[in-house]
Amino acid sequence: MNIIFLDTETTDLDPGRRLVQLAYKNLGNGKIVNEFFKPPMPISFGAMAIHHVTNEMVADKPIFSGSALQSELAAELAENILVAHNAPFDLEVLKNEGVAFGSNIDTLRVARHVITAEQYALQFLRYFLNLPVDAGAAAHDALGDVLVLEALFDALKKIVAAKFLLSDDAAIIEKMLELTKTPALLTSMNFGKYRGKTFEEVAATDLGYLNWLLGSETQKPSAEQNEELVFTLKKYCK
Repeated sequence: MNIIFLDTETTDLDPGRRLVQLAYKNLGNGKIVNEFFKPPMPISFGAMAIHHVTNEMVADKPIFSGSALQSELAAELAENILVAHNAPFDLEVLKNEGVAFGSNIDTLRVARHVITAEQYALQFLRYFLNLPVDAGAAAHDALGDVLVLEALFDALKKIVAAKFLLSDDAAIIEKMLELTKTPALLTSMNFGKYRGKTFEEVAATDLGYLNWLLGSETQKPSAEQNEELVFTLKKYCK
């Protein structure tokens, strides 16, 4: 199996979001794709503020559904391992666009397992780990993020190899696949009235708040729940 680094830019952050820009690189054959598409719904202003793609910019672009690239990508993902940062986001987009996928590695979750950092956003890790990425790799541009993603993946492979005493490339990939399937324990809260506090600190002073938060999160449909948040809250709410 080869590795495919993939990133998407979308109409919004809602569960039904659709594709605006798709970029991916097949590590096996060196193929690089970077295409824009006209989505079946307007791009939200919030999304424009992030990726700076407007409805006017994609008005004359092709529709992804039924395109040659849709079938090509589906064929490539069926035979290879998809790598993405915050993979569930991109996987949901692919699902909305009718593209099936197989194995995947989420560099966000892997990073949470093996790196201690204040944040785990792709661009934060780019500078935190001093990744060797060309300065022209723009943030929140699908191709720019793919270039950063590839550098992050290479760095994580070395960290995983050292942490788990692995030397075989196949064993390292297998461990990354395993870590992707395993929720990581969160350390600090990045939202709410206890933003910046550790979960351990909040559990010692206001366990009732964590119990309320757990109940609130688990009342959501399972697909909308933050798996890592639920995993962490259950540890402290026992």
